Amino acid sequence: MVRLLQWLLAVTALATVVVEMLIWWYAQGGDWGLAVRTGWALLRSLGFLLLIRQVRLGRASARPFGLILCVTTLFAVARLILPKQGLPTTPGVLGFVALSVLCAAVLVLLYRSAELDTHLRQHPRRIVMDRNGFSLQQVAPKRPPVSGWLLTARVAGLAYGPLMLVPAIVAIGLVLDGRVTLVPLIVVWFVAALGMSYLMGIVTFFLLRGKRWPRPVVILLTVAALAVQLPLCWLMLDGDGLVRDGAPLVVTAGLAVYALWRADVPTSNL
Repeated sequence: MVRLLQWLLAVTALATVVVEMLIWWYAQGGDWGLAVRTGWALLRSLGFLLLIRQVRLGRASARPFGLILCVTTLFAVARLILPKQGLPTTPGVLGFVALSVLCAAVLVLLYRSAELDTHLRQHPRRIVMDRNGFSLQQVAPKRPPVSGWLLTARVAGLAYGPLMLVPAIVAIGLVLDGRVTLVPLIVVWFVAALGMSYLMGIVTFFLLRGKRWPRPVVILLTVAALAVQLPLCWLMLDGDGLVRDGAPLVVTAGLAVYALWRADVPTSNL
């Protein structure tokens, strides 16, 4: 089952690249925004290769990482197939459907396979010295086991920065078109995206250490990310940008908040 999932992830990564190239090929008059979003979608396909490594090593983080990766990948491809005018091309729609099936299969294996459930509980291997000398063995961490929902909240929180950065880069196209007065707002957008990545990295680090204070901070940062992203998308990229770049962040934020809530609910109440 582990080998099957690895091959499925490899096929999904390849399918992502093929679908995005088809959309770019059939796009009529691809602009700066489409180029940026296509480049980001292609870069995201490398995430499936990283996920293959996590699965092979049996990391518990493979599940939340796979969930966020599949959801955001589908959003990234969906916003590419939607033209500003008219209907999506047939190859783009068929490619999106095929990619949706592959991502659904990945999630079913990650969350429903008993064999993978056992495999993804392995501890990192470290060099250990005993009476037989040095050897590479699995070593359980000293801290208590981390909830899968907390891992999901961390992965979702770390995705805020990139999801904010992409539309900020898209907005640079407006400056290239002569709207230089938007430069200060774009700078603020960039600073907010980079700052969000930095803060989420620190806060969610302590979240996994069992601290209570990071939970409300994650929620406050989530509200801040949405408060920056949604108005700027509407102001500079219009309703089209709000759908293409605001919706992925809204869904990811929802996953983060839901994961925090589920992590607080006692197991007996689930």
